[in-house]
Amino acid sequence: MAAVFERVPLHVGVIMDGNGRWARQKGLPRIEGHRRGGDRARELLRLLPEYGVRTVTLYTFSLENWQRPEKEIKMLMNMLERYLKKDMHELVKEGVRFKAIGETWRLPESTQEIVRKTEEATAANERLTVVTALSYGGRNEIVRAARKAMASGMGTKDLTEESFAQLLDTAGMSDPDLIIRTSGEKRLSNFLPWQTAYSEFYFTETLWPDFDRAELERALEEYQRRDRRFGALNDKEEQSA
Repeated sequence: MAAVFERVPLHVGVIMDGNGRWARQKGLPRIEGHRRGGDRARELLRLLPEYGVRTVTLYTFSLENWQRPEKEIKMLMNMLERYLKKDMHELVKEGVRFKAIGETWRLPESTQEIVRKTEEATAANERLTVVTALSYGGRNEIVRAARKAMASGMGTKDLTEESFAQLLDTAGMSDPDLIIRTSGEKRLSNFLPWQTAYSEFYFTETLWPDFDRAELERALEEYQRRDRRFGALNDKEEQSA
């Protein structure tokens, strides 16, 4: 049964790190770590709506990941395709909206096709929006947005933070309230640098394949203790000012 929290992050971003290390510790091939990580991601999507989370962005495949061995990349793309083909009807039935961000044109044609079909089939759903960052890099996203602004003829007076945000891959979405990163690393690794300006961060030593409900609730418990002021004063500070 899900714990009840007073404050819930409506948008959670997840850097799913540690699949390879998990496999190595278990004496298993790397791809098995990715399979277990994929299973954990599917479980997370079932759990988050229980707590009131409305959007989750998963750092699935970065631009830097194209430097990995070709065999591993092919297996990862095949896993993604199998997951979407197998679970598309369940996503629709459960009210999940699927969206991909990043340079998705770099993906294999077969992967691009199933991604497009899943986006179209789930476009009207509202229970949970699942954003997957595929072939994604945050700096690259900002450069692409700047190019869009230049190509549109946008003048300097028209360029504001608000108008620029509408040129990003995440246009129309709220910024993440909470970023979770597993495996003990404490950095963004080029994940949503613009959108995370005021996000809270939760880092855990737990490797992604071991990130279960108990770990999720620890992250949500920590979020309760954060004082999100967005540069303003809290009530106590205002009274003493």
